[in-house]
Amino acid sequence: MHIPDGYLGPLTCGVSYAVMLPLWALAAKRVKKTLKAKQAPLLAIGAAFSFVIMMFNLPIPGGTTGHAVGGALVAILLGPWAACIAITVALVVQALLFGDGGITALGANCFNMAFAMPFAGYYIYKAVSYKAAIGAKRRVIAAGLAGYIGINIAALLTGIEFGLQPLMHHTANGQALYCPYGINIAVPVMAGEHLLVFGWVEAVVTALVVKFLQKQSPELLEEGRG
Repeated sequence: MHIPDGYLGPLTCGVSYAVMLPLWALAAKRVKKTLKAKQAPLLAIGAAFSFVIMMFNLPIPGGTTGHAVGGALVAILLGPWAACIAITVALVVQALLFGDGGITALGANCFNMAFAMPFAGYYIYKAVSYKAAIGAKRRVIAAGLAGYIGINIAALLTGIEFGLQPLMHHTANGQALYCPYGINIAVPVMAGEHLLVFGWVEAVVTALVVKFLQKQSPELLEEGRG
């Protein structure tokens, strides 16, 4: 799902950075205010977990990749604003040190994976697990749904961003200057791969970790209820 340099035009890159800058500032403010001292190490662990799980990616036709993210899981444990910070850190390190995702596309990648995904996953989890006991099976199901739907929302946004480029940036004779694939190709490819494969990986990982924590460290799920 990492968008490399050269696939998004300057307008899309600029808008995505403009959207993310206040979100990053708000996330930092919220995390500083609400994150408990004993949860601080979990923020680093969440960033590391997201970094590692995103490194296991497979190429998708069209220039991007498919992989799990861990966004919903980090949001369930620490809240969506902390997840935004954690996943942003992972994406920045990947872009700067490993070339996985472009610098110009960092705003778009963060919007898709560090904002849209954890927020969608968090509120889906909260809605499905509403008033369920920490050890309830419904929380495991809620976590799986949160992971599955969250990553598919991020994939859909990526497909839309790709698909808009030929409409926004092209030569006089219609040749695309950036991503050459329109909405009719980019969205089905991105959505299809994640609906059929990567969404299930995300769902299983998220559900299994929550199930493990129910038995071994239920206090982490208690702290993530707010």
